[in-house]
Amino acid sequence: MNSLVNMLVFGTVGALLIAALLGLLLVSTGRSAGRGVPVALGATALAVLLAVPTLAASNVVAAGGRAGFGLAFLVAFGVVALTYVVNVALLPLMSRRVAAVHGTERASRLYPSGGTLAGGLLICAAFGLVGASIAVLVG
Repeated sequence: MNSLVNMLVFGTVGALLIAALLGLLLVSTGRSAGRGVPVALGATALAVLLAVPTLAASNVVAAGGRAGFGLAFLVAFGVVALTYVVNVALLPLMSRRVAAVHGTERASRLYPSGGTLAGGLLICAAFGLVGASIAVLVG
């Protein structure tokens, strides 16, 4: 039960951080800020996608008991997957905003395909694997 709570709490934190970063990116698209702002926000999003699942897996490993690599991986994967779901949910909003700024109509109807969603889950698994590995090595 503790693992599920960790996954939900850290997943919510990760989702909120990514949503805030997407909000900052939306605000910066209307300005002529150059390439520095999107690159910095992308690097920050990558750090969030690595740090939050690692912290959740570390919390599970530190709790002791029967928590091993498998449980740490499941928690880290759940955290990244929850964050991914928020990204997918915000994608149409973001694409409409970018299309409005650039004056294009086509990008305003952007929705991910099934293959893209499945590929995203594989990336979530990779981030979960890295997070769990770091948590087990450090913990």
